[in-house]
Amino acid sequence: MIDHECNRAVQYVTSRTSYSHETVAEILKTGFYELSSLATQTTCQFDRETVLEYVLQWTIKRTGKRTGRLEPLVREVLGCAG
Repeated sequence: MIDHECNRAVQYVTSRTSYSHETVAEILKTGFYELSSLATQTTCQFDRETVLEYVLQWTIKRTGKRTGRLEPLVREVLGCAG
């Protein structure tokens, strides 16, 4: 995903939630990074729900350690971006 596409996703989610641009950007970039890594590092096939839950849990752990992000916030942001 190129920066332009990521910025469009951040703007889209920011306009539909009450969260700041910075909060949304951090969550989306973290989630997209892991999704990209997963896609390039595995040959297994997963259904959409399994991949989404994995990315959600990974993003919650990553952003939560740095900023104390709550699970419902991360779920809402990534769900809106999905």
